[in-house]
Amino acid sequence: MSTPYSASGAVPLNEDLGAKDSDPKITAIETFTTPLIGFVRVTCADGTQGWGQVSTYNSDISCEVLHRQVAPWALGRGVDALEDILHQIPLREHKYPGTYLRRAMAGFETAMWDLRGRQAGQPVAVLLGGSAGRIRAYASSMRRDITPQDEAQRLLRLQEAHGFDAFKVRVGAECGEDRDEWPGRTEEIIPHIRHALGADVALLVDGNSGFSPKRAIEVGHMLQDSGYEHFEEPCPYWRLEDTAEVTRALDINVAGGEQDWDMQTWARMVEMRAVDIIQPDILYIGGMVRAMRAAQMGAAAGLPCTPHCANLSLVTLFTMHLLRAVDLPGKYLEFSIEGDDYYPWQRGLFTHDPYTITDGFATVTDAPGWGIEIAPDWLAKSAYKISVKD
Repeated sequence: MSTPYSASGAVPLNEDLGAKDSDPKITAIETFTTPLIGFVRVTCADGTQGWGQVSTYNSDISCEVLHRQVAPWALGRGVDALEDILHQIPLREHKYPGTYLRRAMAGFETAMWDLRGRQAGQPVAVLLGGSAGRIRAYASSMRRDITPQDEAQRLLRLQEAHGFDAFKVRVGAECGEDRDEWPGRTEEIIPHIRHALGADVALLVDGNSGFSPKRAIEVGHMLQDSGYEHFEEPCPYWRLEDTAEVTRALDINVAGGEQDWDMQTWARMVEMRAVDIIQPDILYIGGMVRAMRAAQMGAAAGLPCTPHCANLSLVTLFTMHLLRAVDLPGKYLEFSIEGDDYYPWQRGLFTHDPYTITDGFATVTDAPGWGIEIAPDWLAKSAYKISVKD
């Protein structure tokens, strides 16, 4: 059960909130948020609770959307109704399509998976049809404000400390329209990282929507010449035809999909084979159920799933469970290597750290649900709100 936490109006843990039945009803949805990160706690009538998270960044907005446009359709429903609730919310809120509704849905949905796991005494991966166990991780750099030489040195330190044998670096400039972070950086970093880390290391890059098709193909040939295996989001993500042109022109695997929340876009992306690897972000797309649906679309077309999870909030833990359950997982878990200097808000989120990398692998434990508790000290500093069943 969750660590006890006091807040004005908060639902006390372990309180008997009603008679037990085979499908206990959702009685309260609470949010604890800052502008950067927002946690969600769901309580059911039998006293069971679960923790989830809305997407990072503008999380306070996503939490407000959750209370206004998700909670009214969820409160009073049974735990077993989760999939129907997720289906109904976009229909009931059809005048508000878009990313914020899905980011809010994800907070509720991931909390419900934790609750289900605690009720069943099983990790979420098992509830999704998978298992606990290890996942190979790649060390994911978020930085462009770093020289190729300094980037190589920090990757080598991580390799020695944690056994990573796969790494991702950044090329171009984010949504850069063919501009580089500074002139010549892309041409320099691609061969330099390969030379510094050696031939046996797997290398990936992220373009962050930075290139036109012509420039992306030029960069792709440089990557192929240096033995890279993964070219992520080479063109503006909303221009699927541009990405598909790059995919057809290159031998290197092109990856994408992290920004996409609309299942029709996912269907079109897979049908036209715009990418070779699909990358749903669990918290952008709207939760585990919708991410699994995207992964199933990809698997049916032979496209592996390597989800986007670019920080060490709960999104990486969610992704670990997903990768242990999908039919065609990609080779790796994305694992952010940025510390307190880059993501200071990552500090002190949990009572224990779920992110230990040993010999380049992360591990999904057999603890029920997500196997975590949110740190009481962090909760005490957050903005609190509750929605309850009338």
